[in-house]
Amino acid sequence: MATRKSVEQTEEQLLESLRKGIADAEALLKEAADAGEEKAVELREKALSAIHKATASVKDVQEKAITQSKEAVKVTDEYVHENPWRSIGMVGLAGLLLGVIIGRR
Repeated sequence: MATRKSVEQTEEQLLESLRKGIADAEALLKEAADAGEEKAVELREKALSAIHKATASVKDVQEKAITQSKEAVKVTDEYVHENPWRSIGMVGLAGLLLGVIIGRR
């Protein structure tokens, strides 16, 4: 089941992967600007490779997040089917609380 902690870890992994990929690409592009023609082409290829790795990492994290979300939906669906009256009561209570909060404004 997807928990808040696992979602936060997934988000942190995604951000860290993006930061690393961007930093690597920026460093390589800066080197390429200062280098000669042949070296610039090589560094450009390395920068593109770093960007592709970051993109692949983002896709992996995205797939994990989708899988966790689907699992959460499945567990919620099972709970609602197993406890329909309890679920209706919780939704009713949430609606009542929301109505009270909105009514006070």
